[in-house]
Amino acid sequence: MDAVKKIAETVLYEGYVLWPYRRSAKKNQQRWTFGGVYPRAYSEARGEDDPWFMQTQCLVSGDEESTIGVRVRFLHVAERRVGKKRGDVLEFVDELRVGGELYLSWDEAIEREIVVGRFELSDLLESPMRVGIDIPGGSREELLAEPGGEVVGAVVRGWRTLCGTVEVEAELLREGVFRVTVGITNTTPWDGEDRESTLRQTFASTHTALEVEGGEFVSLMDPPEEFQEDVRECENLKTWPVLVGEEGDGSMLLSSPIILYDYPQVAPESPGDLFDGGEIDQLLVLNILSLTDEEKEEMRASDPRTREILERTESLSPEELMNLHGAVREFRMLRE
Repeated sequence: MDAVKKIAETVLYEGYVLWPYRRSAKKNQQRWTFGGVYPRAYSEARGEDDPWFMQTQCLVSGDEESTIGVRVRFLHVAERRVGKKRGDVLEFVDELRVGGELYLSWDEAIEREIVVGRFELSDLLESPMRVGIDIPGGSREELLAEPGGEVVGAVVRGWRTLCGTVEVEAELLREGVFRVTVGITNTTPWDGEDRESTLRQTFASTHTALEVEGGEFVSLMDPPEEFQEDVRECENLKTWPVLVGEEGDGSMLLSSPIILYDYPQVAPESPGDLFDGGEIDQLLVLNILSLTDEEKEEMRASDPRTREILERTESLSPEELMNLHGAVREFRMLRE
C-alpha cells in the first residue's frame, strides 16, 4: 500500500511547482495544468479545453457480490496573502521580511479526499450511487513576529467553496464481466472570473483510486484477448486507469490525468518528490545545489513544499547523491 500511496502522491503533485522552484520563474506563471475539473458554467462559457467533467471506465472480472471501493483526490487551490500590520489593520503586500525570513504572496494547495464509499456490484447494477462534494470556503491566519515577540504581520490563507458530485455505476456486459463508471462533476457557482481566479474553484490534479474485493480489474493497457473488445468500448475522459500495486495484483486501480503504464513505480533511489516525474532526479538535485543564496531564499519562500525540497536536497549525503547517478533494471515487455 505504501508503494501505491507514493504513486498517487506523485500524480497529485505532478507539475505543482517546476524547476527552478521559484515564484518568479516563467514556467511557474501558469500552474495547475494537469487533471483540472472546472466549474461547469465556466467550462461551457469558454467552449475550450477546460472540462467540467471527468470520467473513468474500467472492467471488473467478478460477480455481483464483488465490492468496489472508490476515492477521489484533488488539490484545492488556496490563496496565500502576506499582510503587514499597520495599527490594527493588515495591509496586504507582495512580500514581507520578518526576522530575516522572507514571506511571499502566492497560491498554495490543500489536499482533498472524497471517500465515495464501498459498494457491491449488485447495488450499482440497480441504480448509480451519487455522493456530493461540498467543501465550504474558509481562511486561516498565521501571525508573524519579530525575534523580540512583536507581531508585525500575518500570512492569511484563504480557500473558496467547492461543490460537485461523484457518481458510480456498473453495467453487466456478460457473465462475470462488469463495466464500472465513475463520473466527477464540478458544479461550483461561477461569477465570470478569469481563468487564474477560477482555478481556486477547480478540482486540480484530480484522480480516482479504486479497489475491488472478490474480483479483479482488467488491464486497459495490456488486456487479455477475451477482453480487448470490451476495453475498446470503455470511454475515459481526461483520465487513464492503470493497475497499481504488486505486479500481477488486480485489486487496485489508479485513474490518472497523466498516462502511466500498469504497475508504475517510483525509483527507490529517488530522495523524494520533485514535482516533475519526466525529469531526471540527479539533474534537478544538482541544479538545486547550484542555486545562488538569493535564489535559494526565494525558493524557500515560494511554497512550503519547495522549502522542503531545498532542505531535503541540501541534507543529502555523498552516498545518496551517488545513488542518483543511475541504475539498471529489467522491465516487463508488453504482450504483442
